[in-house]
Formats: sequence, structure tokens, C-alpha cells
Amino acid sequence: MAKFTRIQVAQAMAETGMVPLFYHADSEVSKNILAACYRGGARLMEFTNRGDFAHEVFRELSKYCRQELPEMILGVGSVTDAGTAALYLQLGANFVVTPVLREDIALVCNRKKVLWAPGCATLTEICRAEELGCEIVKLFPGDVYGPGFVKAIKGPQPWTSIMPTGGVSPTHDNLKAWFDAGVTCVGMGSQLISSTLIQSGDYAALEANTRQALAIIQSLRA
Repeated sequence: MAKFTRIQVAQAMAETGMVPLFYHADSEVSKNILAACYRGGARLMEFTNRGDFAHEVFRELSKYCRQELPEMILGVGSVTDAGTAALYLQLGANFVVTPVLREDIALVCNRKKVLWAPGCATLTEICRAEELGCEIVKLFPGDVYGPGFVKAIKGPQPWTSIMPTGGVSPTHDNLKAWFDAGVTCVGMGSQLISSTLIQSGDYAALEANTRQALAIIQSLRA
């Protein structure tokens, strides 16, 4: 069962402005990644469902967060069907991110009052997602559509909350373009949690990078 309500998750997304995301098959490495981002100030993390037995790793991370990182809101990404969403909800997922708009996933998450962020790429998909109770829309792939797309959507629909994923990097210019366009938060994967850092075990650098990215976001909003 989720520890945080969908309203708490939506507020945390809006307040911090960033959701780091990653996948690793080793639970101990994954714990180190979570802890480094937590020390750097991140309070949301998306573990992507991209490998065999990924749910077993997530189960260990969910327990770890509750015991060691009490303010960390752990969710799952790359979910493409209702059965998988239900499995992760049983393991304590606090939010579910999908690459596509799936109404069956919406029903499963809404039943447990868990935030879900569907991947949308058209205004029609965004509208349908919001009709299904979506609090924040994932713009995917972000690098294909860009900040200009967000700005265009926010014109007729200023109430829409958007989280681009893909094409987001922890640099001032990149983040400024997205937040100037009106995004609520950004999803950031390999540009923040790079394979080089993971392979080297340089978690201090990951902590510093996370802290810097969050500081840039806060400065842009000031």
C-alpha cells in the first residue's frame, strides 16, 4: 500500500520540480542510488520497470525507503498494463508512470487513490487523461516535442500540469527552457544518474549533481 497520497505526491512534484528516474538490476546498487539522491535533496524517485524481476528489486527498495529514507516518495515507471500496475501497488508504489495513456491503469490507480502520470503526446490524449483523473501528465518523449509544445498546450489549458521526460538535462539552459515554458516538474534519467557514475560507484558525485539540479530549478522559480 502507498505511504503517500496522490495529493501529497502531486504537491511534492510541484514543490521540488524534479523526479529522478533509473533502473538497475542490483538492489544494493539501487539502494546506493536512492540514498545519494536523497542526500542531495530529491524526495521523489521513479524506478523503471525495465528488466527481468524488476519488481523484486523494487520490493527491496520500497522496504529500504520506509526504514532508512522516510521522506522518499518511491514510484514506478515504464508500466504498460493494469496487472503490472497492481503488482507494484501491492509492493508499495506511491505513484505509477506510464509511457502511454492506458485507461485500465487509470482505473487501478484511482481505485487506490494513487497518482498516475500517463505518457501523452497530443492535446487530445492530455484532455482524456485529465478526464480520467490525472493530476500530472508525462510528456514523452520530451526531446521530440520540446518546450515549445508545452508552451502551446499551456495557452488553451493553463491548468494542465506537465512533466517532460527524455531530453531533460541538469544544465541551467536546458532547465530554464522547460520551466519558462510552464512545466510543473521534469523527469530526469541518464543525464543525472549516468552509467559512468554507477559503474564507478561515485555516489558523492551523484549527490552533488542532484543538489545542483534542484538548486537550479529553485533559482529559476525564484
